[in-house]
Amino acid sequence: MKANCWMGRNTVEVREVPDPRILNSRDAVVRITSTAICGSDLHLYDGYIPTMKKGDILGHEFMGEVVEVGPKVSTLKVGDRVVVPFPIACGACTSCQHGMYSVCENSNPNAGMAEKLMGHAPSGIFGYSHMLGGYPGGQAQYARVPFADVGPIKIEDDLPDEKVLFLSDILPTGWMGAEMCDIKPGDTIAVWGAGPVGQFAVASAYLMGADRVICIDRFPYRLRNAERAGAETLNYEEVDVLDALRDMTAGRGPDACIDAVGMEAHHPVPAMYAYDRAKQAARLETERPYVLREAIMACRNGGIVSVIGVYGGMLDKFPMGSLMNRSLTLRSGQCHVQRYLKPLLNKIRKGDIDPSFVISHRMRLEDAPRGFEMFKNKVDDCNKIVLTP
Repeated sequence: MKANCWMGRNTVEVREVPDPRILNSRDAVVRITSTAICGSDLHLYDGYIPTMKKGDILGHEFMGEVVEVGPKVSTLKVGDRVVVPFPIACGACTSCQHGMYSVCENSNPNAGMAEKLMGHAPSGIFGYSHMLGGYPGGQAQYARVPFADVGPIKIEDDLPDEKVLFLSDILPTGWMGAEMCDIKPGDTIAVWGAGPVGQFAVASAYLMGADRVICIDRFPYRLRNAERAGAETLNYEEVDVLDALRDMTAGRGPDACIDAVGMEAHHPVPAMYAYDRAKQAARLETERPYVLREAIMACRNGGIVSVIGVYGGMLDKFPMGSLMNRSLTLRSGQCHVQRYLKPLLNKIRKGDIDPSFVISHRMRLEDAPRGFEMFKNKVDDCNKIVLTP
């Protein structure tokens, strides 16, 4: 089959690779009909996530048709149309039983690698380094899906792929980011990052009852997308974000702040950007945490900072004094996608949200290398790319 493979920093290639096969009685094999390039894929592309190996198949947002099932998979049959969540979860461990699927205790066969960096291991993730399981990803014609009796959700109506594909990751991620804010009527929420996850966080915050949502980015087309989702916007290259948020909230600050950017944030002050960029390039820290620092400083006293942007390891100059002295709550996590599949599918069916609004480009799988460059460099107002194998 054909698959998009990581070949080194800033290099991916679509190559012929062996077809996946059933390895465990709870596996399924899915013929992929739609897959996508995610912003967190760029962390792999840029070389900031450790334990990648040449030839690894990328991609964790995918859906398709079941073509084979293991003998212990009773919930799926050949021919079923499914969306596959990006975290791989067993459904039986303590974490899964508490709905915390992205920290499943049984799905990461390389837990020891992650423990060296993180203390404890999260779940396995499709196409996202050997530290997170070494599972081949979904930017391919076929994928093996472990624990197929737990993860995939069947799409049993005629909803097109583009309306349901993002149940695999970015729609639940944006929803969870807003949910962690404990939104109450009248609240003001600030969202850093107007990419697809940030746009879904904006839409989710309004669906949960927020009165105002303010979105911060620097690319005009992304800010326009956030405005279409209902947000007020700030271009951080044109204003001082902390001052602007104080002015917009009568000096109080947002009730909650969402970091939808993560480890490769940009900063308009050259000296600040150079400091973290140099340390990151030298592997003295793994993150550029400007957004996280700013979100903590901006949030009102007693507020919540919700972190859904991906971080990989260690960061410098964390404002712990602000967090502690002002009674802030910090919440974070890779999304527990399985928890949200049915509720969000129901919202799509009811017309509460149409996730396809984030799609800007559609390409063949063979065009994935060009797609990665477009997405990374924001060419042609690239917001979200869907690939068709």
